Amino acid sequence: MKSLKLIGLALGASLALSTAALAQDITIAVAGPMTGGESAFGRQMKNGAEQAVADINAAGGVLGKKLALDVEDDACDPKQARSVAEKIASAKIPFVAGHYCSSSSIPASEAYAEGNVLQITPASTNPLFTERNLWNVARVCGRDDQQGLVSAEYIIKNYKGKNVAILDDKTTYGKGLADETKKALNKAGFTEKMHESYNKGDKDFNAIVSRLKRENIDLVFVGGYHQEAGLILRQMRDQGMKTVLMAGDALADKEFASITGPAGEGTLFTFGPDPRNKPTAKAIVEKFKAKNIDPEGYTLYTYAAMQVWSQAATKAGTTDPKKVMDTIKAGSWDTVIGKMEFDAKGDIKLIDYVVYRWDANGGYTEINPKGS
Repeated sequence: MKSLKLIGLALGASLALSTAALAQDITIAVAGPMTGGESAFGRQMKNGAEQAVADINAAGGVLGKKLALDVEDDACDPKQARSVAEKIASAKIPFVAGHYCSSSSIPASEAYAEGNVLQITPASTNPLFTERNLWNVARVCGRDDQQGLVSAEYIIKNYKGKNVAILDDKTTYGKGLADETKKALNKAGFTEKMHESYNKGDKDFNAIVSRLKRENIDLVFVGGYHQEAGLILRQMRDQGMKTVLMAGDALADKEFASITGPAGEGTLFTFGPDPRNKPTAKAIVEKFKAKNIDPEGYTLYTYAAMQVWSQAATKAGTTDPKKVMDTIKAGSWDTVIGKMEFDAKGDIKLIDYVVYRWDANGGYTEINPKGS
């Protein structure tokens, strides 16, 4: 009798373990700058990923299992990003939404490719990310050769015959965007008056600003991140300059306005049409606002990356990264920022950048394409 009880207990324990294994969560990851100078964008990514996971789980999860989110910090440092990627790969996590900085996404992608991890970046715009024939990479944002073209078109239309300068921070993203903008300007016969570089993390730009002043620069295009762009702007205003500053999507966070204060008024930047205003985003935006979160910048792009992966894994009937990536590239996906299709490289097929202007109240709005 005792032995029968023991057998029953053993069977019960075995069944309980099997049930636990069946119910085990699927862990996926988000990786970006949770600390450091670009942590405002890391917060955007974390907010987007957490809300997406909560909503996917509320709708039944993926393949009958709940999702668990692993949040990793790369501080926008290439070595730290590679280390994070190796950690995620060794944990056999099948998917990561990340990274933010192109200088992190590119080295990390190689470790993910070797470690069998599918990577969708919500924010890395350097063309090289998808130009290396890696099987595992995709992005839900555009590329700098498209973004630079929009910046150049605006400058040509509105600053013909004026003095334009180009600055870059030597990073993969900043220099890449500055080079693409310069290339598009030069191709159209527009030559910049000066081009200089600085180091990401610099705080004193008075030497560069003094030269901008001597050269009577009307518009300065900054290929770099919001911290340095904000300081350049403030130091221009301190020297009495009214020069307009223009930059790329790295200005799409309210932290820029907290650096510049009212001096930020009139600053221009390129970004996709505001995802918060899309009909597909209305219900999700309301959820964020109920939590006192403004889903600006790359928040909804990160949410969309999670949607693409979860829908493709469901359609493929597996989380196997290679099969899911094949499914992603072959399909069409409904996301919070609209329908998405991907080409063989992993780039989205529909690209749209627009120009925004910061106002005196710390907000930004899309401006008329003619610049008025």
